Amino acid sequence: MKLKTKLMSAVAATAMLMGSQAVALDEITVAFFQEWPMPFEYAKVEGMYDKELGVKVNWRAFGSGTEMSAAMASGDVHLSVSQGIPPFVVAASGGQDLQVLDVAVSYADNDNCVVAEALEIDASNAAELAGKKVAVPLGTAAHYGFLKQMAHFGVDVGSMEVVNMNPPEGSAAIAQGAVDMFCGWGGSLRRALEHGNTLLTGAEKTELGILVFDATTAPAAFVAENGDLVAKFLKVTADANAMWADEANQAKMLPVIAKDAGMDEKATMETMATFTFPTVEEQLSDAWLGGNAAVFMKGVADVFVEAGSIDAALDSYEGAVNAAPLKASAM
Repeated sequence: MKLKTKLMSAVAATAMLMGSQAVALDEITVAFFQEWPMPFEYAKVEGMYDKELGVKVNWRAFGSGTEMSAAMASGDVHLSVSQGIPPFVVAASGGQDLQVLDVAVSYADNDNCVVAEALEIDASNAAELAGKKVAVPLGTAAHYGFLKQMAHFGVDVGSMEVVNMNPPEGSAAIAQGAVDMFCGWGGSLRRALEHGNTLLTGAEKTELGILVFDATTAPAAFVAENGDLVAKFLKVTADANAMWADEANQAKMLPVIAKDAGMDEKATMETMATFTFPTVEEQLSDAWLGGNAAVFMKGVADVFVEAGSIDAALDSYEGAVNAAPLKASAM
């Protein structure tokens, strides 16, 4: 099955599940990633969300942002923390009415592709990747970064064998020599780096316009019906980020976050050191939700259209950004 067929079939299937979902205000379900340590996990474990929202918050771990989109379409999940922008764009382009609510994290150095060390391929001879086998979680930030890097190096993706694998499976595959290249994030990326090397650093990717950030997202209908609840959720997240920004709090927060993420403390600190958590003020600026986020999403969509991954892009993604709950959370 072609890449476009896989992605659009998934989008079509999930979009058909959309409809008027009855929201149980006594509890909500929130999606998140394991091995992706963030300050919100301290608030999650300490029960701060339940207390501030006044409802029971159920947390459900997912393997990719595309899985999050499907769960939100079916009504199984109400909010997704740290969904990658590319999977969000794939879903929105396919007709799923989702909204970006905040900038969860920016992480140019924590989402990348790794080439197996035995190949001895780096930026100087990246053209030799033609015909190679690569593990990529389709429709994710890692997928977008992979396409942009291959375009930069002039490698025809059509000549490669692209295998859809979530990062944990992909890192295991490159360790076993089953694939020539891995693309992914978090703990899986760290494990993959034990068996290979990157082609570009985070700074080099950023210079090329390969931005890497995640957002808190939700179905538009849920946000419209539960605006106050969503604003409270975003405030707890922002407060946790502010706590982490004060180094005096990190000693007590680190072990809690590490345990919840399924990582040891050293790996957790190393991972979070590559993360940036913009303040609410920064998020509401033109650099992010005030304008650039929608422009970036349009760029991601156009790249996917050119690569044949999706049929068409929206004319604009401004309607897919809703900063109102975040503004309300700051009042």
